[in-house]
Amino acid sequence: MKRLLFVCVENSCRSQIAEAFALIYGNGKLEIYSAGSRPSGKVNPKAIESMREVGYDLARHDSKSLADIPAVEYDIVVTMGCGDECPYVQAKHREDWNIHDPNNLPPEQFRKIRDEIEMKVKEVLSRIT
Repeated sequence: MKRLLFVCVENSCRSQIAEAFALIYGNGKLEIYSAGSRPSGKVNPKAIESMREVGYDLARHDSKSLADIPAVEYDIVVTMGCGDECPYVQAKHREDWNIHDPNNLPPEQFRKIRDEIEMKVKEVLSRIT
C-alpha cells in the first residue's frame, strides 16, 4: 500500500484538510497521514467548519508532530508552503504546494483555499492510485 504524507507547520488546517480529502477520495487504497513541524495541538475550528460543509467530520482528527507518524519512506510527501520549516522526511517523491495559510481569512476565502486543496489532492491521487 502506498503512503502519502501532508505536512504544514501547525498541522491544524491545510495539511488536515488535505488528509481529509485524501481519505475521502483514496477509497482505502493508501496509507494517508498529516503532520506538522511545530504542531499546534488542535485542529483549526475554521477548518472543521469548512470540512463539515462538504460532509466530513474533521473534529475527529488530531494535530500531530512529525515524530508521531511512522518513520518510513513515503511514496509522496506534500508540503503546504512551510518552506524551510518543513524538515526532511524520507520520500520517493516530494512536492510543495505553496498554499497560503487560510487561518485568518474570512469564510469565503477560506473555502477557496479548501477547494484548491481538494483539487490538488485529486490530482496527486490520480498519479498514485
